[in-house]
Amino acid sequence: MIDFRHRLFFLAALVFFMLPVSAQHTAVKTNALYWATTTPNLAVETKLARKWTGELSVGWNPFAFSDNRKIKHIAVQPEVRYWLCSPYAGHFLAAHLIYSHYNAGGINLPFGIFPELKDYRFQGDLGAVGIGYGHSWMLPGNHWSIEAEIGFGVGITKYGKYECATCGSKVADEKKTFFMPTKAALSIVYNIK
Repeated sequence: MIDFRHRLFFLAALVFFMLPVSAQHTAVKTNALYWATTTPNLAVETKLARKWTGELSVGWNPFAFSDNRKIKHIAVQPEVRYWLCSPYAGHFLAAHLIYSHYNAGGINLPFGIFPELKDYRFQGDLGAVGIGYGHSWMLPGNHWSIEAEIGFGVGITKYGKYECATCGSKVADEKKTFFMPTKAALSIVYNIK
């Protein structure tokens, strides 16, 4: 039986791939900040209307490190953008959704973010909705650009909390709703012409 996360993924993929795609209006990109978390990622953006584009990004981290430290996850993020001038150049406003399935533990994140992640393992699902602001800078040659975006929104997560990062029995099943950053991107973009 297909559960909620599979339905959400299939719906996002169906909507995105039903969009009109044209080589003159498509960009492929990767987020360097996401790579810094050891997460391979790829996004495709396509023009929808004169000032509108749609993007679908996917990130997947299958890695476990020494002492079973991990931030394993798969994340899918569909997004629509309104460009203040013209698509793929200048300022834009965005609205996006996120779905992620995760298994993380044994990690000491900076700035005291999720302090329990150091001593516990969490496994669950996250859904979020957010808004963002970004800017794209074209590089010489018209095929490459650099893009920055920041986003904030509301997330809902349902997860199991386990005694330790390596093993242990389940301590609790929890559900939380919270305000969160929904996007932090510094992307390298290839514009297909």
